[in-house]
Amino acid sequence: MKEIKAIIQPFKLNDVLSALHKIPNLPAMTVADVRSVDAAHGALAQITKTRLEIMVPDELVEPVVKAIETHAHTGNPGDGRVFVINIEDAILIRSGEHDRLHPTPLNGQTEGQK
Repeated sequence: MKEIKAIIQPFKLNDVLSALHKIPNLPAMTVADVRSVDAAHGALAQITKTRLEIMVPDELVEPVVKAIETHAHTGNPGDGRVFVINIEDAILIRSGEHDRLHPTPLNGQTEGQK
């Protein structure tokens, strides 16, 4: 399982979400407004960005990353970045269950609930 974390321009969020929604079995995601600070170049101006966090099985990494890259792209500086991070474990807070392979789908149903 991987975490895909993307920092994108806020005005591209709807395009990205529409593209992600078309991917079958996509798990739920977290979306947040964040501030970016470019301290490396001496400018401490804060720029508003949007962060997406999605935990996906390995087979969904490529289509999710491609959808984000394609639909967040403007060709201008500041389009953002996509990070792919290994997840060792996921623990459901409600039950304490360890769920290493099957994140909850967007509709909230598991195989046994259909």
